[in-house]
Amino acid sequence: MEMDPQQRIPELERRLAEALQRIDELAAENRQLRDQLEQAQKEAARQAAPFRRSENKKVPPEKRKRPGRKAGHPGVNRPVPEHIDETVTVPLAGCPQCQGPLRDVAERVQYVEEIPVIRPQVTKIVTYTGYCPCCGDVESNHPLQTGRGSHASAVHLGPRATALAALLNKHHGVTMRKTCRILRDGFGLKLSPGGLSQALGRLADRCDADYQQLLQDVRAGPAAYVDETSWWVGGPGQWLHVFTNANTTLYRVEGSRGSEVVNQTLTPDYQGVLVSDCLNIYDHGTPIARKHKCIGHHQKKIREQLDSPGLDDPTYLHQWKKLFKLVCALTSAKAILPPERLAAAYQNFTREADVLLTQPVTQNQDRHIQNRLAKQRDYLFTCLSDPAVEATNNRAERALRPAVIARKVSCGNKTVRGKSTWERLASITTTFLQRGQDILAHLARRASLSGTKIVG
Repeated sequence: MEMDPQQRIPELERRLAEALQRIDELAAENRQLRDQLEQAQKEAARQAAPFRRSENKKVPPEKRKRPGRKAGHPGVNRPVPEHIDETVTVPLAGCPQCQGPLRDVAERVQYVEEIPVIRPQVTKIVTYTGYCPCCGDVESNHPLQTGRGSHASAVHLGPRATALAALLNKHHGVTMRKTCRILRDGFGLKLSPGGLSQALGRLADRCDADYQQLLQDVRAGPAAYVDETSWWVGGPGQWLHVFTNANTTLYRVEGSRGSEVVNQTLTPDYQGVLVSDCLNIYDHGTPIARKHKCIGHHQKKIREQLDSPGLDDPTYLHQWKKLFKLVCALTSAKAILPPERLAAAYQNFTREADVLLTQPVTQNQDRHIQNRLAKQRDYLFTCLSDPAVEATNNRAERALRPAVIARKVSCGNKTVRGKSTWERLASITTTFLQRGQDILAHLARRASLSGTKIVG
């Protein structure tokens, strides 16, 4: 018996609604699968581990800092050059369009700094070798010489060109091939990446005494800001350590992340202050007595706990947040404050920290911060008691940043020889630029053979 058409309409409408709902569900599932496929394709194209930052460590877009300087900062413009090579006057006697007379003619002065067209300056050097009955084999040398090769290897890269290549490659992170292209396109100097690598290796050997001096300077400094990051020497498992202060930066690449690197570099008798994050190698692994823990890392951990789910009462964490903010502000003004004011502030902050460390807490977030800071109780406010210590470890992190950028391009070094070259030249170039010294002139002197025995 057939159903009455009037009765079938509601049934068909119900089926149609179910079908439309199923279509919407399938469309949503299709969109989700497409998004997952697109994300998987993006992941496959991203930089490979171990240097890729995981998603959970990325700063959310709504919490990212606004780019550029803070509002109200003083303006910046290029200064007037200290010397003028040529003055050109362009008169304006009449209108350039109709040649009619002009009025209110005013002078406008500009300075144009231009790079002249550069071609290599080639010097043919003729030297001699001989034998001395008293001294043995001797030879004559010239300050422009960077090597002793002749015949097939008679064309050398000059000292200043070698110094510029070292600055580009080891400090600014330009790859070997691109450094060669810059020298070729900008200066007309032709060389291969392999040849440049060997030239920089020879330069690093001649700078070894400078590197050893930097090591002594770091050990003699009033404070050492240290940090480390993963590195690559023909494969993973290496670590780049930085030791820096106000005027010296030393890089070391080692196969260990342990405290022995700190002990070997600074020595257990180091008299300055070791400024670091809260990694265990800087705590129990080193006998250095005077330490300071980066307040920026404490503040970061407090922010993470404040943002974590399940926090009912943020009062305790806000007390620590306010305390550290005051410490940083006082440290920034340390140079203009009398010593007795700093000593009193140090005592007050220490007493307040002791109260917070002994205060009973029940929330997991509060307990996490309290346990963390209790371990570093003696190193919380060294930045106030010692005039040479800054509140944070940002100095070391800033010194690592160029190396991290270079690592993204090259992954580090391929050989132990390359590692040794990098750590020496990177340390020297960074330190000289820190001190405002002429790094090109210094490296050019080191690249030259003029420091060897000269006869003739």
